[in-house]
Amino acid sequence: MTAGTLSAAGRDRSGHGPVITVALLAVAATGWWWSARMADDMAPAGEMPSSGMGGMGGMEMGSSLSLGAFVVAWVAMMAAMMLPAVLPVVRLYARAAERGRAAPVPFFVAGYLGVWSAAGLPAYLAWRALDEPLAAGEAWTGRVAAAALAAAAVWQLTPVKHACLRHCRSPLGFFLRARWALRGRLGALRAGATHGLLCMGCCWALFAVLVALGTMNLAWMAVVTVFVVLEKHAPGGRRIATAGGVACAGLAAVLLADPSTIAHVT
Repeated sequence: MTAGTLSAAGRDRSGHGPVITVALLAVAATGWWWSARMADDMAPAGEMPSSGMGGMGGMEMGSSLSLGAFVVAWVAMMAAMMLPAVLPVVRLYARAAERGRAAPVPFFVAGYLGVWSAAGLPAYLAWRALDEPLAAGEAWTGRVAAAALAAAAVWQLTPVKHACLRHCRSPLGFFLRARWALRGRLGALRAGATHGLLCMGCCWALFAVLVALGTMNLAWMAVVTVFVVLEKHAPGGRRIATAGGVACAGLAAVLLADPSTIAHVT
């Protein structure tokens, strides 16, 4: 893989770019569908399905959800939220794969999703602890959410966050450094996992907030997804990241002042 190969990203005429776009967005759409189904199926007992606007955990079904079932739901959520954000990077990789300079795209994507899927274990443990209290609107969950929001507000301003964000916005240097390893399937998996780790370094605090507010709350999923896409790909991404930190700090202050507000935001 050469700089010329990768810099042709905007000039490719092969027609494969739209195919990659449609395929990834189709997988993401499937993830949204599955997330909405899980959110409805696991609404608290006696509560009408919310068509995706409720939290993940129900008092009856949610509390008995197995780790395996949660991981399936978590992987669907990761596909729904992160594939739109990673689409430009995958298209860049795909252009090298089309020229035989990198392993097929699914290996790179599998490595990326593998990292995000592994995050499902700590998310499961947090969900088990917070599910029923959130459904009951217990005030202490508001303090937990406030702490997560405060941590996210700080993280949005750290040099590590901005270094990871720079990588996500401009991955060309990463691909050039890894170009010799990308021809092999294992190397492509490793590259996808490495990109996934850097992406997680950029977004982990926002996902901690998502868990604290209700792991599969589609309203908050949509908010976080739009924000992640904007900070990674819109002009002025660093300013958007900073604005997100300010917003997190503001909501944290509201919840600290009145923890019962958690019932209105989950």
